[in-house]
Amino acid sequence: MNAIPQAQPKTVLVVDDDPDLLKLLALRLSAAGYAAQTAESGERALAAIAVSRPDVVVTDLKMGGMDGLALFDAIRRAAPTLPVIILTAHGTIPEAVDATRRGVFGFLPKPFEARELLGQVEQALKLSSSARADGADEAWRAGVVSASPQIEDLLRRARLVAQSDASVLIVGASGAGKELLARAIHRAGKRCDAPFVAVNCAAIPEALLESELFGHRKGAFTGAAYDHKGLFQSAESGTVFLDEIGDMPVALQVKLLRALQEREVRPVGAAQSVPVDVRIMSATHRNLEERVASGEFREDLYYRLNVVSFVVPSLAERREDVVPLAQHFLAATAARYGKDVRAFAPEALELLIGAPWPGNVRQLANAVEQAVALATSTIVPAALVAAALKSEPAGLTPLDEAKRAFERDYLVRILRLTRGNVSQAARLAQRNRTEFYKLLERHQLQPGMFKAEKGERRALAAGR
Repeated sequence: MNAIPQAQPKTVLVVDDDPDLLKLLALRLSAAGYAAQTAESGERALAAIAVSRPDVVVTDLKMGGMDGLALFDAIRRAAPTLPVIILTAHGTIPEAVDATRRGVFGFLPKPFEARELLGQVEQALKLSSSARADGADEAWRAGVVSASPQIEDLLRRARLVAQSDASVLIVGASGAGKELLARAIHRAGKRCDAPFVAVNCAAIPEALLESELFGHRKGAFTGAAYDHKGLFQSAESGTVFLDEIGDMPVALQVKLLRALQEREVRPVGAAQSVPVDVRIMSATHRNLEERVASGEFREDLYYRLNVVSFVVPSLAERREDVVPLAQHFLAATAARYGKDVRAFAPEALELLIGAPWPGNVRQLANAVEQAVALATSTIVPAALVAAALKSEPAGLTPLDEAKRAFERDYLVRILRLTRGNVSQAARLAQRNRTEFYKLLERHQLQPGMFKAEKGERRALAAGR
């Protein structure tokens, strides 16, 4: 008989600069069945959250350095759906009101009973769990392979918005996984049993896109030999996903806006409109705000589509996902090709982790498929990965090298700004002249290199 899998305990991160209270809180939470993590400061808490996202954060308000509200603000920026409970011995009604208005889940004054703390943690976990399913209820996020806290937070937000009919705009680079996120939102929502219909607005000629979206009547144009329903009608009660919406022609944007406002479409060549009931999700790799400003995208349509927005980070911004994704693609490709390929050599994984991935997840999938197709053993060697990447990967820049490059670029910019005036540059950099000269020597920069030529100085003096 198969063993019943045990649910993983929920993780509570406790933050307090009092080591005794920190230990006591951790013991109480552990005794209640939670996995308790501890951090002695707000800064350490942020580092812990970056490594592994907890389910709830319990933090003291008054701490040296970053206090509880500052920690909450930082968490809110990085993980908007992560519940935070604040404890304080200095609790006041104004602080509690301010904390609640800012979105803090709970505010518990000291001293408090253990049951009060555990009660708030339990309530916070209900909120957290509604945004992240466990066990068998994870079918909605099928295909989303990630070890990244960024993606996990994205999925938490996706689970929350899925229950509504709000229009969703997903922004991200090509190949980052925008359609995968859209499909996950559809599967998690009340329209999951109805169709999910996707169309790439950049891949269909302008003359055909209207017919593809809204349908046409027989004889509406040359070649229209039969009635065509169009994607909106085909997706009735489901979701229409408009990929690369930023490339939609302006003339068609007007008709799309009318369809969204009136919840009906008029097929090309038809005299009457047809009511439709669909949810709209759209995606783009473009900056729509810039296209609105330039007149290439209608502002009213932008706000209609952008009720809730998601930004999918590039693969280079979440390198912790490279290995699990590569292993996922390897297993899937090996099964499809019927090959006994089981793993990557360590050197091959290093190449994958260090590659720049301008094509994001799609490029990674293609590279893994090529390497598996050419593999002659159970282990994919580095040579095959290098060949699949077609060039030596740029690699992750070592920290010292990155710091040195940033420092040199900073000095160059500030010397250009001050035209080689070391005293002014040192003041702007908030360094004394001696230290600033040492920085210049380290990077072999001469202030005279940035001084204006005589002719240029005369022109500046003359106001030309």
